[in-house]
Amino acid sequence: MAIKKSELYSSLWAGCDELRGGMDASQYKDYVLVLLFIKYISDKYAGQPYAPIVVPSGASFKDMVALKGKSDIGDQINKKIIAPLADANKLSDMPDFNDAGKLGSGKEMVERLTNLIAIFENKALDFSKNRADGDDILGDAYEYLMRHFATESGKSKGQFYTPAEVSTVIAQIVGIGEVATSADTTVYDPTCGSGSLLLKVAYEAHSPVSLYGQEKDGATAGLARMNMILHNNPTAIIEPGNTLADPKFKDGAALKIFDYVVANPPFSDKRWSTGVDVEDDPFGRFDTFGAPPAKQGDYAYLLHIVRSLKSTGQGACILPHGVLFRGGAEGEIRQNLVRKGYIKGIIGLPANLFYGTGIPACIVVIDKRDAQARKGIFLIDASAGFMKDGPKNRLRAQDIHRIVDTFKRKIDVPKYARMVPVAEIAKNDFNLNLPRYIDSQTPEDMQDIAGHLLGGIPVADIDALERYWAVCPGLRQTLFQPRRENYLDLAVDKAAIKLAIYEHPEFAAFITGMNAHFAAWRGDTADKLKALAPGCHPKQVIAELAESLLAHYADRPLIDAYDIYQHLMDYWAETMQDDCYLIAADGWKAEPSRIIMVRKNKDGSIRKEIDRGWTCDLVPKPLMIARFFAAEQEAIDELVEEYDSATAELEELEEEHGGEDGFFAEFEKINKATVSRRLKEIKGDRTAKDEAKVLDQWLKLDAELTSLGRRIAEAEAELDAAVLAKYPLLSKAEVKSLVVDDKWLAALDADIHGEMDRISQALTERVKFLADRYATSLPEMELHLGSLSAKVEAHLRRMGFARLVAAKA
Repeated sequence: MAIKKSELYSSLWAGCDELRGGMDASQYKDYVLVLLFIKYISDKYAGQPYAPIVVPSGASFKDMVALKGKSDIGDQINKKIIAPLADANKLSDMPDFNDAGKLGSGKEMVERLTNLIAIFENKALDFSKNRADGDDILGDAYEYLMRHFATESGKSKGQFYTPAEVSTVIAQIVGIGEVATSADTTVYDPTCGSGSLLLKVAYEAHSPVSLYGQEKDGATAGLARMNMILHNNPTAIIEPGNTLADPKFKDGAALKIFDYVVANPPFSDKRWSTGVDVEDDPFGRFDTFGAPPAKQGDYAYLLHIVRSLKSTGQGACILPHGVLFRGGAEGEIRQNLVRKGYIKGIIGLPANLFYGTGIPACIVVIDKRDAQARKGIFLIDASAGFMKDGPKNRLRAQDIHRIVDTFKRKIDVPKYARMVPVAEIAKNDFNLNLPRYIDSQTPEDMQDIAGHLLGGIPVADIDALERYWAVCPGLRQTLFQPRRENYLDLAVDKAAIKLAIYEHPEFAAFITGMNAHFAAWRGDTADKLKALAPGCHPKQVIAELAESLLAHYADRPLIDAYDIYQHLMDYWAETMQDDCYLIAADGWKAEPSRIIMVRKNKDGSIRKEIDRGWTCDLVPKPLMIARFFAAEQEAIDELVEEYDSATAELEELEEEHGGEDGFFAEFEKINKATVSRRLKEIKGDRTAKDEAKVLDQWLKLDAELTSLGRRIAEAEAELDAAVLAKYPLLSKAEVKSLVVDDKWLAALDADIHGEMDRISQALTERVKFLADRYATSLPEMELHLGSLSAKVEAHLRRMGFARLVAAKA
């Protein structure tokens, strides 16, 4: 049975636990990723002639497994595995597996490396079949590990990784997916880090493209080279070295030019000019636009990108917001770039997205096509769209989609995006700071003085809820009534606002229509999902599914289609993704498996196995019960209700007679033995009849609880056995219906229905807020205050403080 992606990830991350504590995350990532790399190339290329990657004899993962437990395991890995692989494939800066300072010495090193190798013996990590979904799982696993490493590495060492979400945005906006591509199509990243951004662009292409990357840090360049291979791009060329001082990709004496260039360079690099002849750059990068400041390298990287693009090239670069408005030499460069027409767009991103810094950044999009005819720059302020993820922020799926859709369509969206004419930019001295052109601030909620003085809700505030009244025009008349010109009063009690909204015929019709709208999509989608077969591509499945859902809800009133889209993507990440990968590997098989908890000895051998029952990932037990054993579950629920009722009655009895003079006051512990003992003690005592009655009642309730508990346990055991026995009898059609209808689409239906509740709740809260704000006019407040003051003065006189009252007057 195939392993779930989430379980694969967790098992790989467990490999990191074997090293954690001995070194920084930025170091132990090298060991874990090298092992993943060796496992992959061993499965895929070992023994294959003319393979793009050479696995020398004796240097495969199997050979590494043979070294487990050996006293010189670290030294042997270096000599027999790492060195031959590095020499055969020109891999540099490989980690030292015999470094006692990082891995420990003696027995500690042996155990640590042995356990780490064992992690990669997982049967799910078998890439020998060379299936596309296997590569896909591997690529995602690598991304998972890189994200975790970057998070743990902290500010100073997390720069080797560009967040996958930002990489996806760049990959989709540079336009590589909009044209026909081939191996002649070139993509370049001058500061490629571990290569994730390059690979995201390659993924968006229609066919394999040629990848080029340069990375200053040698160890990270090695990671990038391995990353290319792990993602089935073994021909990618990754070079170590300082791109600005010593660019490796040249065409004679000039820079090599590319179709697409993307980059996430180090922010505000203060040492960029080291080794660079700024005044007489041999590559002419600063001739046309000007030289960047010696201590501010952002434009140095951007100009390198511009110079590295073909005349029809497109590119994108992640830079700090300062590049948009800083003056001096940078202001001059910015003006020249705008006048040249090279800047196609700018996308402002949320703060705290990147692992090396918390400052907000932007994506500067470069497009040399039709540059002279460009009359404006498309600006997007996407700074408000994100989710919290531990110490960092992350773009959600809906944020990515909204950015890309808006950028591709070049549509003006209030408070989010607009096309800004170059003439307007020139009037602002070529300052591109986004707030100058897009007011993304939430408008201040204005106070109406007349409303506060004379009472009544201003009509202007009610008019601002026009999107609701457009759908339910009669609802406005139901909720409000005229007070005076331009002011209204609530026509219903405040406590009844939500009910008045939800039960209004127009809102009820809206809900019914939205339910029917989802049902239509659900009907079309269910058949497509049930047609999934082994070998399907889960990423393609979710892409098509999500796009169809987004399109289905486009332009629907009162609801944001991107919110609906996010519900699907969240459920995909939480549950549906694992299910689809199981179906891709094994088909529609609902096979329960035992839950075995293993306890190990210090040497890693199994000491004890504990059976914790069974589970079925594709068709969980609750689905089976709801479909086939509802009556049995209802009977158990009734028993549980009886048990809860008896428990409450018992607790109430103990509470009632547990006080200082209560019958249970002297009990150190109330249980069957102590209660029975006390009954024997007072047997025949006529003065203790009331106590005996209470104790007898306690014993009766306790016996009832014991009986109910036994009956519940027996019924649950019978149900558990019946459900388990039902799995082998399921037809494929039943499995499909359980998964698609009862699990996937039912969960999505519930989430989308929750959006309807959110709409009614939002309107309720706003109406109630306005009603509360203007509920009491100033004269009414003064009258109420006067009444209260009179009452206080009367109390003071009665208490003998008449003089104090007189003095106050």
